[in-house]
Amino acid sequence: MKDQLIVFDTTLRDGEQSPGASMTRDEKLRIARQLERMRVDVIEAGFPAASNGDFESVRAIAEAIKESTVCALARANEADVRRAGEAIKPAARGRIHTFIATSPIHMEMKLRMTPDQVVEQAVRAVGWAKEYTDDVEFSAEDAGRSEIDFLVRIFDAVIRAGAKTINVPDTVGYNVPDQYARTIRTLIERVPNSDKVIWSVHCHNDLGLAVANSLAAVMAGARQVECTLNGLGERAGNAALEELVMAVRTRQDVFPCDTRVDSTQIVPASKLVSGVTGFPVQPNKAIVGANAFAHESGIHQDGVLKHRETYEIMRAEDVGWTTNKLVLGKHSGRNAFRSRLHEIGIVVESEEHLNHAFARFKELADKKHEIFDEDLHALMSDEIVTPEQEHYRLVSSRFHSETGETPRADLTVSVDGQETRTSAEGSGPVDAAFKAIETFANSGTELLLYSVNAITTGTDAQGEVTVRLAKEGKVVNGQGADTDIIVASAKAYLNALNKLHGKFERLNPQI
Repeated sequence: MKDQLIVFDTTLRDGEQSPGASMTRDEKLRIARQLERMRVDVIEAGFPAASNGDFESVRAIAEAIKESTVCALARANEADVRRAGEAIKPAARGRIHTFIATSPIHMEMKLRMTPDQVVEQAVRAVGWAKEYTDDVEFSAEDAGRSEIDFLVRIFDAVIRAGAKTINVPDTVGYNVPDQYARTIRTLIERVPNSDKVIWSVHCHNDLGLAVANSLAAVMAGARQVECTLNGLGERAGNAALEELVMAVRTRQDVFPCDTRVDSTQIVPASKLVSGVTGFPVQPNKAIVGANAFAHESGIHQDGVLKHRETYEIMRAEDVGWTTNKLVLGKHSGRNAFRSRLHEIGIVVESEEHLNHAFARFKELADKKHEIFDEDLHALMSDEIVTPEQEHYRLVSSRFHSETGETPRADLTVSVDGQETRTSAEGSGPVDAAFKAIETFANSGTELLLYSVNAITTGTDAQGEVTVRLAKEGKVVNGQGADTDIIVASAKAYLNALNKLHGKFERLNPQI
């Protein structure tokens, strides 16, 4: 039998470190549930010591997830490790992932510690983690630029201290495949008791080699790959989960292992992460891009029509590219609506939320002839800020745009339940809408991103708008969806303001 390759997803931790990819607790829960549905082995839910919000998110995921292992990250210090331990306490299967830098430049310039001190601290951290769980992972940060003799020494020490998984990260994306594979192979050969642990890799994509390096490491003996959906992550991102899983799955003639991932859930998961973060997937992105299975060339089209495998090495259906059409309309009942949400991995927390979402669904059904699963994902993303959390809510709108005339927006917005009418002019109707909102919000935010995406095909498609706002170091994404793109834009802006309001209200309860 082939070995199992453990898939360790860090979308909710390393992925969230992408500038502007900050997620709310509820958004993280939705993604965690989709990862569990996809049968990901380990979900790195966050960095509990980073903030109270991160701690609460990790704890909520630990309570909700039953099948996957829930992991919390911690620096190799007692406060971090104990915070992580408390966060994963409710988990059916919990892991603490502790790390310390091991490269000469990091030890000298960042940690200002000697190699002996680094080894001692790593061993202590594993010991603290063992008080909470037997599933302890140790990472040597910047292992890709570390001295091999020192890696052998520190890994030997943490294995004797009780670490069960040893991670060898290429933290800055510096390695190339042959070199990285040689490092993994050497460590497995030289580290005492290397056969008693799982060897893991965590590769960044600074040189575009994250997936190639990870796969080379798997061939050299690694049996855990750390990755993110859509390759999300700091700087140029991480190794993309979808590419790793499908490379191993497609080339079973080469790889001595396989994953337990349900690949049909890959595309839905990719779309969910893209919608939550506001980071669109490029059309030619492998596996999950809109053009990944499209054929323009006449030669290719002819070949595929005659025999699919002439130009396709995977089936689109195997990764979740299906045309699931929701055959529901204005006459459909709440149970059918709830059932379809469940089928596509969306959990509605309460009857009140279901009723509110169902009302929105009926409004959409009046506007659109056909409703797709993508429409439901967008509708529910718009529902993330629940009715009781809505400081701002769009009540009605009117826009005027005419050649030779200055565009104008007239809005009625509910502010804490009190309706306010506002108007403004702008360079276009979207600009006018945002300026109208700011006449009463006076938010003091900076607009970092405005992005429009057609969710489905056709002129009646919903437009999904993402707005990224920043204020005092806090960055949030707001989403809005509507068949009217100007209305969607206003909704997205208000959605972002609601999230910011919630963040600052938690920080300053007197406001």
